[in-house]
Amino acid sequence: MSTDAERIIEIYERHADAWVDARLREGSLYERGWLDRFCALVPPGGSVLDIGCGAGEPIARYVSERGYAVTGVDSSPAMIAKFRACLSGQQALVSDMRALSLGRLFHGILAWDSFFHLNHEDQRRMFPIFRAHAAPRASLMFTSGPAHGEVIGCLEGEPLYHASLNAAEYAGLLDGEGFDVVSTLAEDRTCGGRTVWLARLR
Repeated sequence: MSTDAERIIEIYERHADAWVDARLREGSLYERGWLDRFCALVPPGGSVLDIGCGAGEPIARYVSERGYAVTGVDSSPAMIAKFRACLSGQQALVSDMRALSLGRLFHGILAWDSFFHLNHEDQRRMFPIFRAHAAPRASLMFTSGPAHGEVIGCLEGEPLYHASLNAAEYAGLLDGEGFDVVSTLAEDRTCGGRTVWLARLR
């Protein structure tokens, strides 16, 4: 299934319009509760790095409307074009998260519904990248699966790869980079069954 992981960028590039249309049709920000908890850990007017930002709807828009400076990063040029159209006052960059090196620190880092498209080894390698972009006491929030494994979903009829480590390994990787787990919940029913991790740099 690792080959499927390498196709993620091209799949989102081909189906950017369909993905955005489907997300907006849902009409509800089911992430709101977790986003509010994340934002509560970011100082007013602080900076947020949204890794795998997609089109900026609805998450980056919500964070921006809370008064934060958002920098969106996504591997798909089509998604970044939509982000820029949606949030013209915020910065957006085309970049593969696995090679991210912005030379800047952020008060908050998000990897919502993006990081879990990486294979197991690439996920492990992301934790030093999170740390390299984290300002003192920065918050970090990402979604994962509930247990170690790989799952293939579907986007417009194409296989969409997801992977997860187990909870103990995520906790260890966070601790190894100096992050304390603030809250985590497996398969949160209020959030579409996502497993969510919220951490903060010591």
